[in-house]
Amino acid sequence: MNSAKLGVVVMFLLAYSSETSAQVDRFVAGTHYRVLDNPVRTEDSSKVEVVELFWYGCPGCYVFEPFMADWEQSQPEDVDHKRLPAVWNPITEIHAQAYYAAQSLDAMGAVHERFFDEIHVNRNRLHNEVVIRDFFESCGIAKEDFDRVFNSFSVRTRVRQAQSQMSSYGQAETPSIYVNGKYVVTAGTGGYQQMLEVVDYLIGIERS
Repeated sequence: MNSAKLGVVVMFLLAYSSETSAQVDRFVAGTHYRVLDNPVRTEDSSKVEVVELFWYGCPGCYVFEPFMADWEQSQPEDVDHKRLPAVWNPITEIHAQAYYAAQSLDAMGAVHERFFDEIHVNRNRLHNEVVIRDFFESCGIAKEDFDRVFNSFSVRTRVRQAQSQMSSYGQAETPSIYVNGKYVVTAGTGGYQQMLEVVDYLIGIERS
């Protein structure tokens, strides 16, 4: 190899090395994400689990939801996205019940986004079972079906499990994303788009 060609190769390798290093250092633990003190077991070790902690009454969650919905559609099969309703107090608990009731009725498509809109656009807090029943009916769900599942053992159990899982993550805020039971990402450092870029970065780490 002549000296001119060798010089080109060296320059290319230096540029590649610099670019790779910048990519590796782009997101930093403690700044862009936090490593959990105690890792949480995931359901399927063959996939990278991504858990979205949210509350319907959270303004940030309302803004974040379209970002998350677009991100979810672009994910490959090895990424397992799950939503986890936060349970902190009576109103978050009843909203978690509504989430799992909609899931039990196979009505997430009819209810999920509209539940956000009902609270943040129509200013209906959906704060008790009566108003939530009326809302479900406006989404095309019969009252009898709502009554059958809303206070059912399975829905109540899922709410308790959600509360337990949230507690296992330690200190929590909404919206938050937990990646493979090891890392938590919030919007505090760079907004919602960067939040998902950090999630993608951590998914890459877990794949490797």
